Amino acid sequence: MYKIFIVEDDPVICRAVSEHLALWGYQVRSVRDFSRVIEEFTDFNPHLVLLDIGLPVHNGYYYCQELRKRSKAPVVFLSSASDNINIVTAIELGGDDFIAKPFDLTVLTAKIQAVLRRAYSLQGSVNLLEYEQALLDLGAETVSGPKGKQELTKNEFRILQILMENGGHTVSRSDLMVRLWESESFIDDNTLTVNVSRLRKKLEAVGLGGMLATKKGLGYQLG
Repeated sequence: MYKIFIVEDDPVICRAVSEHLALWGYQVRSVRDFSRVIEEFTDFNPHLVLLDIGLPVHNGYYYCQELRKRSKAPVVFLSSASDNINIVTAIELGGDDFIAKPFDLTVLTAKIQAVLRRAYSLQGSVNLLEYEQALLDLGAETVSGPKGKQELTKNEFRILQILMENGGHTVSRSDLMVRLWESESFIDDNTLTVNVSRLRKKLEAVGLGGMLATKKGLGYQLG
């Protein structure tokens, strides 16, 4: 699970962002004491930082430079000071992206996903698969969507993993069973149907209803 550290002094924005990202399966923490931002960052050791510019004690530029001395975790600036000078300054001081306030939470999530993908996929340490609004945690074997997170059984997890790896392409029932056999989780044709039905209900529960489509006579695909 990726950890995100929020350095933002507006409690309304901070709460809204925290609650939204938690629904997507991220572990989120915001600054409690602005005189101890660096200490709290070090203690949490996040994968990504959301950083405002206008802050108590020091501004975001100062914190970005200090964080860069200690970590390679990407920094995404969130600020209403979105003129070209501030954007250029933020990037030159080590920021990885800049999102102007006010922002849409869906856009923010997409930006965060993109930055995390760039930062960690090259290191071979990505523990998440994503497709559209779905996030599959490969370590915890959970799926997250707009309405929360669900734990998956071993078979449900493998089925969803295979479908996500194939994107929007159809995967035949026989291919699914072969892959499940390879993972030492052999299931027959009827049991595959039952597992797909249970997986579909869990996807619906996290706001991903209709995502898993049955292609009659062919197999399954994500749509």
